[in-house]
Amino acid sequence: MTDKYKIYLAASAGGHLTQLLKVADTFKNYEVFYVSTLDSIAKTLERKGTFYLIGECNREHPFQVILVFFKCIKIILSKKPNVIISTGAAPGYLLCLVGKLFGAKIVWIDSIANIDRLSLSGRLILPLSDLILSQWTEVAKLEKFQRWLLWRQIARNFFFLKPVYWPQVLFRPIQRRLEWW
Repeated sequence: MTDKYKIYLAASAGGHLTQLLKVADTFKNYEVFYVSTLDSIAKTLERKGTFYLIGECNREHPFQVILVFFKCIKIILSKKPNVIISTGAAPGYLLCLVGKLFGAKIVWIDSIANIDRLSLSGRLILPLSDLILSQWTEVAKLEKFQRWLLWRQIARNFFFLKPVYWPQVLFRPIQRRLEWW
């Protein structure tokens, strides 16, 4: 049985996607759409659910960023998601940005590779995100990160937003929050 929530799982191909797929089964009771950057993984992801290809981009190729941005708009308008969960990088950020403009809740799972601070995409999505998860205690305890989340708690009455260490949580709170939203 699928719940009423539409969830986009977005990640660049490679390590970002591998990290996201480790938690993808958590959302099997929801309508899940996969968004990634390489056509070579399309068949694998299509077996799991609907797959959208947006293409690769980064800050060194601004025209490609613009192209991916417009693909993200098209994807968001086709099936308006309730929640977007992304591990990054730039294409995931762009999908989250567009999704937020259309009312989606944003869950950012920062890359496992970032042990000292949030990734660039994570820092950019921070003001727009509804929940940021980091595996590393050092990253979750950064002063700026804590201050931002405290401000969000007060300003929006989201008292559940605090540094979360996602391997310990195993995403059960996300499912509860989806029911609350």
